[in-house]
Parts: sequence; structure tokens; C-alpha cells
Amino acid sequence: MRFDGWDVAFGSGDLDALVPAYVATIHKAQGSEYPAVVILVLSQRYAMLQRNLLYTGITRGKRLLVRVGSRKAVARVVRHVSGRRRWSKLRERLAALPAGAIAL
Repeated sequence: MRFDGWDVAFGSGDLDALVPAYVATIHKAQGSEYPAVVILVLSQRYAMLQRNLLYTGITRGKRLLVRVGSRKAVARVVRHVSGRRRWSKLRERLAALPAGAIAL
């Protein structure tokens, strides 16, 4: 299979686990887990910078999380507290991630 200029090989046993998608929303991923998640966090999408959405997005990946975007946007999300209080421990979870687990 050719993907974005790269040759990608899949074994026949891998095909059942393959979920083809260029983009899946955090809402759609809710309740699911994936081996790897790439999450885009940009200041330009201010309406989507909600703490609960970031929490849901980062907790979908079982082995790998790659964050693309700015630290400023993530800081804004973590600081933004909506009207209802949640005890998700998002700050502690982000701090506990290994240094290489989050890419800019």
C-alpha cells in the first residue's frame, strides 16, 4: 500500500486491526483505544481547546501519543476550566509522560 509517498507493508493478520482514516475526531474516538494517537493542538482552533477534549484525546493511545502543535495551546487548554469541575488529573498525567512521548 502506498501512503503519502511511503510504501507501507501490512501482513494479512494486520488487516483486521487496520482502521483507515486520515482524521478521526476525538468525539468519534470516545470509548475506543488505539495503539498510537496523533493529536493536533493549535491556538487557531480556539473553540476546540477544551480540557475534556484534550483529556479524551490523550487517553485514547495505548502505546504512543504524538502531539502536534504548540505548547502555548496545550497550556491554554490545561488552564481553562469550564463551568463544571472535573478531577481528571490531566496535569499529572501530562507531567508523568516520558520525555520522548510528546513530540512538538
